[in-house]
Amino acid sequence: MPRVLVADDQPHIGQALELLLRAEGFHIEVADAPERVMRAIEKGGFDAILMDLNYSRDTTSGEEGLELINRLQALDNTLPIVVMTAWGSVPLAVEAMRRGARDFVLKPWENDQVLRTMRAQVELGRALRQDRHKQLQKDQEWEEARRIQQRLLPEKLPELRGCQMVAEWRPALVVGGDYFDVLKFSDESAGLCIADVCGKGLPAALLMANLQAAVRAHASESAAPAQVCEQLNRMFCSVSAHERFITLFYGLLDMRHRTLVYCNAGHSPGLLVRRNNRLIRLGAGGPLLGEFEGLFYEQGQVQLEPGDRLVLFTDGVAEAPSQTQEEFGEKRLAHLISEHRELAAAPLQEKIWSEVLQFCDGELQDDATLIVIALD
Repeated sequence: MPRVLVADDQPHIGQALELLLRAEGFHIEVADAPERVMRAIEKGGFDAILMDLNYSRDTTSGEEGLELINRLQALDNTLPIVVMTAWGSVPLAVEAMRRGARDFVLKPWENDQVLRTMRAQVELGRALRQDRHKQLQKDQEWEEARRIQQRLLPEKLPELRGCQMVAEWRPALVVGGDYFDVLKFSDESAGLCIADVCGKGLPAALLMANLQAAVRAHASESAAPAQVCEQLNRMFCSVSAHERFITLFYGLLDMRHRTLVYCNAGHSPGLLVRRNNRLIRLGAGGPLLGEFEGLFYEQGQVQLEPGDRLVLFTDGVAEAPSQTQEEFGEKRLAHLISEHRELAAAPLQEKIWSEVLQFCDGELQDDATLIVIALD
């Protein structure tokens, strides 16, 4: 049985509407003042409200009723509000609808019109609440997916002798396809991984979860980066759709010998800036993962020096667009690292984020991940 609240301070009108609607199967409650209306609605359970715009405090302007609509909308904007007004106050009814009322009934009313209007609004209210419930469930599911994905990423990076490391992931949506990891093999060595799954949202996040498991299964201190990329490519060619390819940078950081051996599978080249301002782009490797079977990958190696700054990133950083659709760009990023190469890892990362976000007016269009390593 649909529940309707009738709000009117004139007892004979409230009684007449109650008789009309009860006879047609509605459950009716009557409230004769705005505060009583609010208390009734706060208890919940109504399918619609049929309300007058004038009350005893202000019987002509309708301001009291308009204020009540604002309060009702703030409390529950899915509750259909039907207002009643006199023939000469149609502009007032229009203003009420602008504030959130769904329909209006003119006084004196026609019974059939009132019944048609209330039945339609009850159905609308139920549909709106059902949609809101579904959206709340969906939001909760997305939030749980975000928490699960967040747990797949390292909460805290391991510490290695001779360097500082910081990393941060910023998804464009609730979840995304960016991935990073630092796998500590000893106090002086670790595997560095940063990757980007094509696409956004849940499909990309699911493939990212598979990638995380695969990297951890194949990476070790003795496994060459090129070999790891070949194994990953073979795996993802067999299990993923071709439109779901992956770019990945994987490297072995050895602080004992101060070397970085790496393989870049179609990913944005890592940027190594020397203390003397020399820039080295880490691009050796091969094509992206999951697109072409049977590939062999090359690997590169760089000797690391005190004062080096190594920055690994996904294309959400370099391709962050301005309002005019100009990309932030690798060149601008390299210049920024060079200009602030004396900064430690955390301040340098903060500086990069600040400049990128300022460039794109604070709104990233794609997932963005940034790893900054500063060598002592």
